[in-house]
This record gives sequence, C-alpha cells and structure tokens, in this order.
Amino acid sequence: MWKQTVTAVAVGVAVFGITSEVQAESDAEHVAQELEHKLSGIKTFTLPDRLARFVHSSDRQFDYPEDGVKGIYVTGNSAGGERFNTLVNMLNDTELNSMVIDIKEDNGHLTYRPDEDSPFYDIAQNYISDPEKMFDVLEENNIYPIARIVVFKDSVLAEERPDLSFTDNGKVWKNGRGEAFVNPFLEEVWEYNVDIAEEAAKMGFQEIQFDYVRFPEGFENRDEDLEYDTGKYEGGDGDNIHRRVNAVNDFVAYANEELSAYDVDVSVDIFGYAATVEYAPGIGQSFLGISDNVDVISSMIYPSHWTSYFGIDKPDLHPYEMSKEYAKVENALLDELEDGPISRPWLQDFTASYLPDGDWQTYGKEQVEDQIRGLKEEGITEFLLWDASNRYSQGVNYSP
Repeated sequence: MWKQTVTAVAVGVAVFGITSEVQAESDAEHVAQELEHKLSGIKTFTLPDRLARFVHSSDRQFDYPEDGVKGIYVTGNSAGGERFNTLVNMLNDTELNSMVIDIKEDNGHLTYRPDEDSPFYDIAQNYISDPEKMFDVLEENNIYPIARIVVFKDSVLAEERPDLSFTDNGKVWKNGRGEAFVNPFLEEVWEYNVDIAEEAAKMGFQEIQFDYVRFPEGFENRDEDLEYDTGKYEGGDGDNIHRRVNAVNDFVAYANEELSAYDVDVSVDIFGYAATVEYAPGIGQSFLGISDNVDVISSMIYPSHWTSYFGIDKPDLHPYEMSKEYAKVENALLDELEDGPISRPWLQDFTASYLPDGDWQTYGKEQVEDQIRGLKEEGITEFLLWDASNRYSQGVNYSP
C-alpha cells in the first residue's frame, strides 16, 4: 500500500504560474473533431453496493451561501500569511463569500503540517502553520471553505514512486514546464488522493475540489512511447482514448463514493473546451462523464485560454461574449443529465500579457464584471475567480 511506501521529500515552494495552454487545447480539439467514437460506447464504472456507514462531520459550522458560491482562489502561502487578512476583509466588503484554498498544491505537497505519524507528513510544507486558527477566522466571518486538491499533476509522488508515473528510458517523464504526472490508470494513486481529501474533510472543509483530473496535455502524441502500467484497464474494450476517459470518469465516481461518508460536496475543475467536443482525446476528460459524478462542475473558461471560438477572433478582448457563448454550450449539455451538478465556472481576474500583442488586454473591474454578466444572462450565478498571486481587482460589482 502507498501508505507504507510513500516517503516523498519536500522539494521547495511551488509557484503556480498562469501559462497559456491555447495551443494544446487547439491541437486536442482538432484531434477530437476527427474522431468518430461515441461517448455512449464508453464503459461506465459501477461501484459495489455498500452498507450504510457512519457519516463523519466536522464540528465547524458553515452554511452553503444563500445566493450561491462566489469565491476566490487562495494559495497556501496566502492562507497562512499576511495576505489572508486582506482577502478576508475583501470578502467582508463585497458579495464574495467563499475561498478555494490549496491543500495539495501543484507540485504535490500538502500546504499544512499534519501530525508526525501521518503518512503525509514528509510531503507537507508549513505554509498554513495554524489550520485551526485559519478555520476560526473563516467561521467567524462566514466564509465558505473549499479545499483544492491537485490530483494527477504530482512531481513529488512521481519522483518518489516512478512506478506510479510515466517513464521514458527509465526516468520519470516531465512536460516542457518540468512537471511530472502520476498515472490515472492506477487505483493506488486514486486512494492516495482520496485519503488526502478525507483529511481535508475532517478539518472542516465543506467541499473537495479536485483539479488536474486528467492525463498530461497532448498525451495522445506520446501514449505509445512512454512506459506505464494500465492496471485493470489493460486490454478490454475500446482503444487508448476510451481507456483514458474511462479511467478519469472512474476516479471521479470512486472519489465521490468514498467522500460520501464525510458530508462534503465534490467538485472537479475541467478545461472549458471539454464542453465543446465529445471528449478530449489526449487528457481523458469527458464533460458529461465527469459532470454525472460530481456535485459541482467548474469549467476553466478564462478568455485568454481560448483560440478563435464561438466566432470570436480574439477571445481575451471579449470576456462578456466568451462567457455568454460558453454558458449556452454548457447549459445544453447539462440539460442532458437527469440530475446534473451545479455549474460554477472559473473566471479570469489576471492579465494574459503572454499572448501576442493586440490579442490581450489588462483585466480589471470591467472585464471581471463582463464575464459574470455573460454567465448570469444564461442563468449561471455561481463563479470562482482565479489569479495566481491572489491580487484581485478592486471595486467589482459581483452582481452586475
């Protein structure tokens, strides 16, 4: 079991940078459009019937926001540092009401120190030095807490356990940004991440938000070259694309079932373009397959991350149109589900100056309001704001 073998060494502070994935999305879209596979042919993961069990619940008291979640992303550094008070004051002064706080960040570290006998102690950083104090502040200020857990992008676990990752000539494979992924085919990796999620639920988080629930971008271009275990997905029905989609869907279903004992909602972050294709062939994301197994679906619909979509040539310059047109597509998909999740997209509150000159603009009050308004006109009233540095625009009307 992983609990007996993982002794990952802390490898420094992770800095989550906003990088353009436009080309990766465009390539994946092109491939997907050429495929004739049907989503209906994808196998569905069926969990065994389980006996009723005790529901674990934290002593913390948080009510789901009456007008829905309107939240911001908060790094471990911010949650455990001086910026936390600034962000709390910002929420108290606006209609924002929730924080998505890193608990397992992008390198694979925990952002707080668990007890020394915890199997996760060696992968922990002390960014949030006093989680109890943090929760006291959240509770006192009626701020709804959501735990962000990065799943399959995990350099720490990959380096410690290459057998749980993808290797190239015996070495752990990394993408162009030096990031390693662990293998979504392997149930040991599922258990590892869900056990961390259970600890977050016990701390008092009301929702577990899983991010990077996917294979690496462009995996369809290297899936035959890398060395990795396909676990129970070896052979069987379907091709490599179907197996990847099955594995991702199955992880989400497994996590949702396991966390049902903790009285928390489960949400998943997903690429925005996944709603515009039948499924994303390289990364294994199926919008409907994931949505059918979560309480909340959070598409990352940052205008800067799109190529020419919805007839909009330079999306970053048209945040209102982009969010509105995306919402129409997503609403049509969710209408296909009998009991679909809450839609709560991630919105852009950062400036994408890495785009070519003329393709980007400075984002602030107007651009944030435009995105919210575009969603609202299509009936989507919940949202999350992303800025990697946690420096959010001032003076925004969050109910435009």
